[in-house]
Amino acid sequence: MAAVRTVAFPASLVPELAHHLAEHASAGRTGLVFVGARGGVLRRNNFRRIWLRVLKTTGLGDVHFHDLRHTGNTLAATGGATTRELMHRMGHSSVRAALVYQHLVNGRDHQIADYVDDQIRKVKRPPRGPSGT
Repeated sequence: MAAVRTVAFPASLVPELAHHLAEHASAGRTGLVFVGARGGVLRRNNFRRIWLRVLKTTGLGDVHFHDLRHTGNTLAATGGATTRELMHRMGHSSVRAALVYQHLVNGRDHQIADYVDDQIRKVKRPPRGPSGT
């Protein structure tokens, strides 16, 4: 069984998560979040059938269930999560997996350069004119 940890999640997901836990999960702190039709452990072949039905109903196309985790962690990295914070959210003890999400963040290099530029402008003196004044 995976370790139990507390991870914050977007408040906008509370209604959907509450519904899912009430209708599709085992009860209790150590209950399974995803269970089979009879409340037992969800097996890969059963889950695949359910997942493909969900994809067809929603029109999402070829999305793997793990892609949801990937998207969430990429958004966290985009939001500025540090390597240590990503490791905590994912439940990993090595930096290798967390770095994958940080490398996917496009445009951050420009944001970093702009921030550094702002800091320089705060302390930089105006350029001197041709006469040195």
